[in-house]
Amino acid sequence: MAIKTLLIVDDEPTNLSVLSRILSPQFKVLAALSGARALQIAIAHPTPDLILLDVMMPEMDGYQVLFSLKQNPLTADIPVIFVTAMDSSPDEKKGFELGAVDYITKPVRPDVLIERVKSHLMLKQARDFMHDKNEFLEAEIKRRMEENLLIQNVTIRALAHLAETRDPETGDHILRTQSYVEVLASNLQQHPRFKDILTTQYIDLVTRSAPLHDIGKVGIPDSILLKPGALSDDEWVIMRSHSGIGAKAMELSEKDLKQPVEFLRLAKEIAHWHHERWDGKGYPDGQSGEQIPVSARLMALADVFDALITPRVYKKAIPFGQARDIIMQEKGKQFDPDITDAFMQSYQKFVAIAHRYQVEAVSLQTEA
Repeated sequence: MAIKTLLIVDDEPTNLSVLSRILSPQFKVLAALSGARALQIAIAHPTPDLILLDVMMPEMDGYQVLFSLKQNPLTADIPVIFVTAMDSSPDEKKGFELGAVDYITKPVRPDVLIERVKSHLMLKQARDFMHDKNEFLEAEIKRRMEENLLIQNVTIRALAHLAETRDPETGDHILRTQSYVEVLASNLQQHPRFKDILTTQYIDLVTRSAPLHDIGKVGIPDSILLKPGALSDDEWVIMRSHSGIGAKAMELSEKDLKQPVEFLRLAKEIAHWHHERWDGKGYPDGQSGEQIPVSARLMALADVFDALITPRVYKKAIPFGQARDIIMQEKGKQFDPDITDAFMQSYQKFVAIAHRYQVEAVSLQTEA
């Protein structure tokens, strides 16, 4: 075991000599004749493992030295034992309140001094071990949480891209809509209607969940999903079933888990109800207004905007400005009025996201 370093502080050279003679056979001893000098030595290398501090000193007494030590992160954890002729309870109380770990009264008894020093060095070693252990555990927990989050995100993207491969003309639809949802949610975070829901954690979860909104399309036949013309009434019934298929898939996934996963709950909401309308004319359940979960209301606008500005097998893309006007016309009809306002405030961010993920050139004709 490495030899421990002690710093003894006393304005009387004789006292320093006595303490040094007692301690030096077992410890490396540093000495300071003043509080100011003690503070300088305490931050130098090697940092003392323990400080023996006199109380009654000129200019800076022991209490002031201890206070300064505790204020400095480099020295705050060094145990300090007062070595003093003062033995009144109020003096001891003041010292302990400032952070001293023990009191030894003068004249010191060598055997008592040695045992007290050893005891507090052992306590410090135990505290340091626990601190290091806790730091290691915290780092390991953080690493595993980040690893789990990465696995979740990769799984989400993989599933979302699986659905997207069924409809190759949608391109980076999942990345754009995910970004649109995050922009809308962040814009509304302080809004009176949404501030209790749109916490930072919720925004993170709803953003991560968004790519799964169309996962149910894996259950739609190609003859319908990729049909270049208008769908018949019967085909529309099948197409609309993708919302229920997606929600059911995630519901089955939840049943396999030992505990609820919040992002799956939101993903299920989004998949199930992102085609509902504010006025109640949407599907699959004809929900309206506040009945529709916030997550689904955010996705509803993001999904429609992206569908408008991108080419599909059954339609051409339209310019951004025209898409913006269509969204605005649907305020209070298809879309939550406040979410529509948030879209208008964030419109340029939507355009930037579309540029980032390479929307077809026909839609990049940004209009005023």
